Amino acid sequence: MGREFMLYIRNAGDAKAALSADEHLAFIKKCETYIGRLKAEGKLIAAQPIVREGYIISKTENTWTQTAIDPAKEVQVGYYHITAKDLAEAVEIAKGNPEFEYVASATIEVRPIKLKEEQTNFVYPK
Repeated sequence: MGREFMLYIRNAGDAKAALSADEHLAFIKKCETYIGRLKAEGKLIAAQPIVREGYIISKTENTWTQTAIDPAKEVQVGYYHITAKDLAEAVEIAKGNPEFEYVASATIEVRPIKLKEEQTNFVYPK
């Protein structure tokens, strides 16, 4: 069993708006193939797109701020929760994502997941 990683996918604005209907369908099918391959290899825990709406909330002292997500700016558009033997393998898995083939502005942040607190032995729920 490998370590767990999150792949956070970001695009600038509505980057896929420039794709034709056929290109968008081809992109979706390639994502389905990518997901299927990761599942078959036992490396996928979850993968979902994220709708380009919602809020960013923050708090300063006792004041809450709620700002609508601006879909014209760079936004997170999806995630993959994967397993890999190490960070290098997780990066290689991310490089195979079809996002890079279809979206010039695509970036993927690859982050290890902390499953347990070393000091207290608290195990985070899945």
